[in-house]
Amino acid sequence: MDKKDIIILVILVVLLFGINYNILDSLFKGFFKERVEVVVERVIDGDTVVVKGNSLRLLGINAPEKGEAQYDRAKEYLEDLVLNKTVYYEEGREKRDKYGRLLAYLFIDGENINLKLIKRGFANIYFPSGKDKYYSEFKATWEECVEENKNLCKKSKHKCAECILLSEFDYMHDRVVFRNLCPFDCNITNWKIHDEGRKKFVFPDFELDSQEYVEIIVGEGKDDKDTLYWTKESYVWTRKGDTLFLRDKEGKLVFWKSY
Repeated sequence: MDKKDIIILVILVVLLFGINYNILDSLFKGFFKERVEVVVERVIDGDTVVVKGNSLRLLGINAPEKGEAQYDRAKEYLEDLVLNKTVYYEEGREKRDKYGRLLAYLFIDGENINLKLIKRGFANIYFPSGKDKYYSEFKATWEECVEENKNLCKKSKHKCAECILLSEFDYMHDRVVFRNLCPFDCNITNWKIHDEGRKKFVFPDFELDSQEYVEIIVGEGKDDKDTLYWTKESYVWTRKGDTLFLRDKEGKLVFWKSY
């Protein structure tokens, strides 16, 4: 092998190593998200904290806003867990939201803090960017919370809660149909439908007759006894996966449906 061949061989080896290194590096970055150690300086609410002067939104969950049921308790619980403590966070697919907040999962001693809020019933599941590696565990924990009947998971005791059923859920066209299977009419005024995030529909002064249906459509129109219009939103249900929650006028859970 002459000198020229040796030089060509060395170049090929270097190129091959470089190509493989880049592939391996990208694979590792995809499987192992960077974890950053920080101190929580302030808790804003049940799903937002401040670290290094930056707001950080906890991924996978949505806690109540100020004025909603369980807001104070969710915030206090998160404060007890993380305030002035060293934690580490793991970023999600998107590093920041439209408000400029960091998006991440928080951990202390290997425990997922976001998940603990679901477990205690202080937040519901929330995956607007699509299901990630934590989704299955979060959904299973929410199901356990519903079984344990805690806080935001607490089941409605309204007489119609067991017989108002979801007849159709066409999330591709933002259309929902409920049926009243009760042997009596049901007044569902101020009952609320909401998604995993902040979109919600509050029933107006409305009574659903026994064995009858009511359709809720996202769009413009005139309400009648068969059809109600969700007029403040251009869309509600995300195509990457979402959840429909139905709650009574006291905020108790009637049922939920994920896809």
